[in-house]
Formats: sequence, structure tokens, C-alpha cells
Amino acid sequence: MTLQIIEGQPKRRDKIIIMAEIINLAKKGISKTHIMFKANLSFSQLNQYLEFLTNANLLEKITINGKTIYRATPKGIDFYQSEQQVIALLQKEDYEPKSYVNTAFNFKHTNNCQTFAFNKSAGHF
Repeated sequence: MTLQIIEGQPKRRDKIIIMAEIINLAKKGISKTHIMFKANLSFSQLNQYLEFLTNANLLEKITINGKTIYRATPKGIDFYQSEQQVIALLQKEDYEPKSYVNTAFNFKHTNNCQTFAFNKSAGHF
């Protein structure tokens, strides 16, 4: 759900989306290698995200039987749930903004420049 924000798959993932994916993967605890492969990140990218997320107290780094595991904190779970709520809001098809936005289109005809305002909610010029 996180990658299909508005229309189709984005070519590049936003940093917030990547952080939410990492937190989601780490809900029950996961190794650095598994995060790297499942989130499709390079080693250097992963290290930057893990450093940021642990410093922000969204992930915790723990050692179990000599292995380092990353696990989402309650704050990290809150972050992930908030991110999912924003995406759900953006995907609601029945959502109508309270006011429309006028968008100006410029059409050049010979030397004259005419401007038309497009009423987005009414769907006409």
C-alpha cells in the first residue's frame, strides 16, 4: 500500500515511504541483511536510514544470541500508522476538497497571449 500513493508505482520512493517500510519490516525484529534485501536498499543507504531511525527512537538496535536485530519502537509503530493514514486519505476516491483551484493555461496564438482559467471542480474552462 505504501508505494501506490496516487497513481501507479512511483519511479523513486520518498524517504518517508522508505522509513515506513523499514519500520514495518522491523515490527517483530529483523536483521540488517534482511532489511537491506526486503527494502531494496544498498548497504550505504541502509546504514544511513538505520542511523537516522535509531537516533529518532523509531527503531531500537538489540543483540540476541550475539546477533544484532532491529525492532520498531512504540514511537516507530505510531509513525508507521500515521504514514498509512495519510496514504489512505490520499487514496480516497470520494474525497472532494472544499474549494477548487484555478489553474491558468497560456495558449499563444500568433503574437497574442490568451489566458484561460480551468475550474477543476466543474471540469471546464
